[in-house]
Amino acid sequence: MGSQAPLVIKSFAKLNLYLQILNKRQDGFHNLNTLFVRVNLADRITFRHRRDNRIKISTDSQQVPSDKTNLCYRAAALLRQEYKLSRGIKIELRKHIPVGAGLGGGSANASSVLLGLNKFWGLNLSKRKLEKLAAKLGSDVPFFIHQTKFAQGAQRGDKIKPLGNLNKTKLWFILIYPNFKVSTPLIYRKYDVCLAEKKGFFGLTPQSARIQNVKKLKIMQGAGLTMPKGNVKILTSELLKKGVRFDPELLFNSLEPVTEFLYPQVRQVKKALGDIGLDKVMMSGSGPAVFGVCDSSSQAARLKNKLSRRFRGWQVFAVSTV
Repeated sequence: MGSQAPLVIKSFAKLNLYLQILNKRQDGFHNLNTLFVRVNLADRITFRHRRDNRIKISTDSQQVPSDKTNLCYRAAALLRQEYKLSRGIKIELRKHIPVGAGLGGGSANASSVLLGLNKFWGLNLSKRKLEKLAAKLGSDVPFFIHQTKFAQGAQRGDKIKPLGNLNKTKLWFILIYPNFKVSTPLIYRKYDVCLAEKKGFFGLTPQSARIQNVKKLKIMQGAGLTMPKGNVKILTSELLKKGVRFDPELLFNSLEPVTEFLYPQVRQVKKALGDIGLDKVMMSGSGPAVFGVCDSSSQAARLKNKLSRRFRGWQVFAVSTV
């Protein structure tokens, strides 16, 4: 086993084309309805055998920990604990997906470790068993276990229904990360405040409210309560029939007004994409990454070059479904 060849796999990012929060659960999480799409922006993970029984993580990103808090480490440790394994592993993580962007990079990495070690260690675990482990690591992690282009997520986002009927649907995106991280738990907490304090000012104290734009706070209060024009089923149907020409109003993200309020840069990114002629523009997950749907691969490449020159402080990607 010491001469076992390394295993290298790609760990793909996701976008949410639809994300509606339904209610808060007793466990503190939220029930939601979401449409995941996997895109070809990917990290690279390499697995190497270790002679001892340690789990060792190395990464080229200063934003990612290499200790026991790393999701790759937690995934490997969970797999060993669950199946009483004592094998050592070295996991090398090369990051391309921005961290804390709403693109599921950490969740994808955790899932890739479960899938990779299942193969590397010859465990032959079923997708169902891997999915159960994935759900213990994070709400988005089970989506990546299915290795599918499109899927609906329910409950915490961890109950996954792959949408195989969309396998032939191809979408291209301009994806912009404005180079700052957002805390997902913070955004959900602020969303809850938005709902709970319908007559308040977004959970701010009177003192802090005085130094804020009160009118904006009231607008924010209402924005967090807006209802979608459609749902996952309607959007899926439109994608099947029309592909990239689906109705822009079917894109929906309950968290977008909250993140946009706390981080006005998100609004600036959306405006930049709108100004170059894209009408399907939305934030992914809890943000701050924002995507715009393009008509073709060539349009995405052209706009990427244009935006990269104009906004040098942002990371701009041309990506597609994979």
